[in-house]
Amino acid sequence: MAAESTTVDTPKARKFDVTAKITLPVHDVKGAQVGTVEVDPADFGGKISKDLLQEVVLMYLANQRAGTHHTLRRGQVAGSTKKLFRQKGTGNARVGTKRTNKRRGGGTAKGPKPRDYEYHLPKKAVRAATRMAILSKLADGEAVILDELAIAAPKTKDFAAILKAVKVGKKTVAEKEVDVTLADTSVLIGTAAYDENVYKSGRNLQGVKVLPAAELNAYTVLKHKRLVLTKAALEFLRTKKADRRPEAAAAGGN
Repeated sequence: MAAESTTVDTPKARKFDVTAKITLPVHDVKGAQVGTVEVDPADFGGKISKDLLQEVVLMYLANQRAGTHHTLRRGQVAGSTKKLFRQKGTGNARVGTKRTNKRRGGGTAKGPKPRDYEYHLPKKAVRAATRMAILSKLADGEAVILDELAIAAPKTKDFAAILKAVKVGKKTVAEKEVDVTLADTSVLIGTAAYDENVYKSGRNLQGVKVLPAAELNAYTVLKHKRLVLTKAALEFLRTKKADRRPEAAAAGGN
């Protein structure tokens, strides 16, 4: 269910205030709805800023760049420094050496050199962007809540069956309406704590990423079309950081 929002346009920022509570269905691993959960937008800040999300995503992308690009200047390419022919008397235009950037095989003028693209925004801004990204998925109906997610042993086949069982919408194919499942789109799955069996079961599936709720970030949340959270993971995210305890997350399971 999409939440109501109030848009506030200012010259410097585009902000959306999400005020209405969000009601989401809860599914089991077989795809059946087993209940609902109500989310208060205030637990995630209640605001969404497109400009802040863009800045944080650009930061994550910049920090992933290797920066190993390298071009040779005219002083670094092979070739003699001798002038190709004399300045006057030949009837040709004057030229310099064969290393000039105007000739094939010559050096590059002002080409890129190795550099570090890494930079960091304030931690509070990054944390706020993560909350905004999660809230946007909840408000836009792009989040799926699972009652629990437990796998006895690492097995990709069982994990794929869970994704195929959970329906998230419909689409028209050859004039027929068919169901769209989590297996048909990119999915970010958040668990309350690290679960080795769940992680190993999903890591080989294309478009699927499994992370503990504590490691979610704005870029990863926005990169995937659907956000799948267990009830325990949702409660972990709704809890204030000061109240989080490692032992509490472990006791909550998945």
